Amino acid sequence: MEQYYPLITLAVGVATVIGMIMVLRINAFIALITAAIVVSLMAPGKTGEKISRVAEGFGTAAGNIGIVIALAAVIGECMMASGAADRIVQFFIRVLGEKRAPWALMLSGFVLAVPVFFDTVFYLLVPLARSLYKKTGKNYLLSLLAIACGGAITHTLVPPTPGPLLMADNLGIDIGAMILGGTAVALPAAIVGLFASRFMDNRIHVPFREFGTGNESTAPTDDELPPLGLSLMPVVLPVLFISSNTVAKTLSTSADQLAAGATMSIWDKLLPITSILGNPNLAMLVATAVSIGLVMMVRKPTLEQLSETVERSLMSGGVIILITSGGGAFGAMLKAANIGPAIEAMFKSDSGNVSGMMFLVLGYFVAALLKVAQGSSTVAMITASGMLAAMMTGDASLGYHPVYLATAIGAGSLMGSWMNDSGFWIFTKMGGLTEAESLKSWTVLLAILSVISMVTTVILAIAVPMA
Repeated sequence: MEQYYPLITLAVGVATVIGMIMVLRINAFIALITAAIVVSLMAPGKTGEKISRVAEGFGTAAGNIGIVIALAAVIGECMMASGAADRIVQFFIRVLGEKRAPWALMLSGFVLAVPVFFDTVFYLLVPLARSLYKKTGKNYLLSLLAIACGGAITHTLVPPTPGPLLMADNLGIDIGAMILGGTAVALPAAIVGLFASRFMDNRIHVPFREFGTGNESTAPTDDELPPLGLSLMPVVLPVLFISSNTVAKTLSTSADQLAAGATMSIWDKLLPITSILGNPNLAMLVATAVSIGLVMMVRKPTLEQLSETVERSLMSGGVIILITSGGGAFGAMLKAANIGPAIEAMFKSDSGNVSGMMFLVLGYFVAALLKVAQGSSTVAMITASGMLAAMMTGDASLGYHPVYLATAIGAGSLMGSWMNDSGFWIFTKMGGLTEAESLKSWTVLLAILSVISMVTTVILAIAVPMA
């Protein structure tokens, strides 16, 4: 019985999260903290520390990701307020043409969902899809699915969105590596997803439905928007800064090589600079300053109006920080409960070690199960990554870079979106679809993205292990 006790603890913790969120409809933050306390009380350790260590786990997670999420929320709000997001979308449409507008919408969603939350991206791009239909009279569902395709895939795979960000923290992955690895998996999935969207558009008839009186907002004119280069800076700058540090660390000379007499390379000289600029907190702060500057340049708000814009975004970001940090505390308590060795024993290969491929499969299916059960991709990602992090003991060898484990979990968190997923309702209500139409289109699209992302992850883990 003793050997199964950690698994019982895990089952109680997961059941607590799912039961409180799905059955009792309790906020995800309260559910995750409650589950963390329940698991901590069941886990070994001094009685007097079982509650305090939950707060420590929460604080550690908040310290690692809180600033980045808060700044990402400000960037997203400011990009909308300044028209920078609109400029990026209109650029893609102008370059690709109206005939390739679905590609423009998909690429816009793909780019914008990196610093901007999925629901915000969808709110932003839906009016363009509706106005495009009014102009062409066709492919309305395709346009909606194109937006969802680009936005959903980076939302689950590319930081600084909360799920991938906390996965990177849980699994000890460099943020730059997570950005590069997540993008490498996300792009092929988005392309396949767009072809699948066209296939569904040809077979599912979704009528265009007006909202209310039919008076809908129109996209701003070019004269009202900032230049493209400035519009892209809040997205491009943090990616360049963070990625530069990853590249410098990868290509720099190791301490052992320097001690053996190796000469310093250009990367060694750049590393002190990139380690500062490439810190995610500083990189996002620079991007935030640029995005606020865009608002001031284009809209010329009063200081009070600017302050209201920032505060509004921070309030929405605060909720995400609470949920992701609660998930971090839950993951830390799972590790304290010693579930790693217990689960590890269930997935032994013939050599006695946990199979690296089995880790990928386990991460995928655990995330998929959690997504179907409670609806939130973010909760599924942070719970699954916390669970697998608890399994990864010091002598565990995956045979590939742990970024692939994160992308497998992210892929699983796309599977099974239905009525308990807020993204399902955003797509349904903002797109003017019925629930049945969304189940046939949105749910199927996300399942395709999930499978293609997992297949891409496995191929890359075998062909380019980076171990």
